[in-house]
Amino acid sequence: QVQLVESGGGSVQAGGSLRLSCAASGRTFSRYGMGWFRQAPGKEREFVATISWSSLTVYADSVKGRFTISRDNAKNTVYLQMNSLKPEDTAVYYCAADLNPYGSSSVGDVGYWGQGTQVTVSS
Repeated sequence: QVQLVESGGGSVQAGGSLRLSCAASGRTFSRYGMGWFRQAPGKEREFVATISWSSLTVYADSVKGRFTISRDNAKNTVYLQMNSLKPEDTAVYYCAADLNPYGSSSVGDVGYWGQGTQVTVSS
């Protein structure tokens, strides 16, 4: 069982930055692939980034070069650094623990979800 708690969301102007954090419970955190997904109003939840147990990363094309996912296994925490934010990045961002230790871009591979944190980018 893994519990995930996100923090760091908020409101920012276009071009600004935010850093999301996700604290995980459980002693097996280092074995999980971890990821971030987001869901805008009226849209389906979509993949943002994933990081494997060995810190290999994959990004959605829409955030590549602007967002960076990282993890600190000693702190049981995964981060999402978001730079050059755009209004279209506005969404609720969800932390995810993958059933696949190498991480995954598929919602179906997520074993555990956080409660979500709102990110709002104004133009």
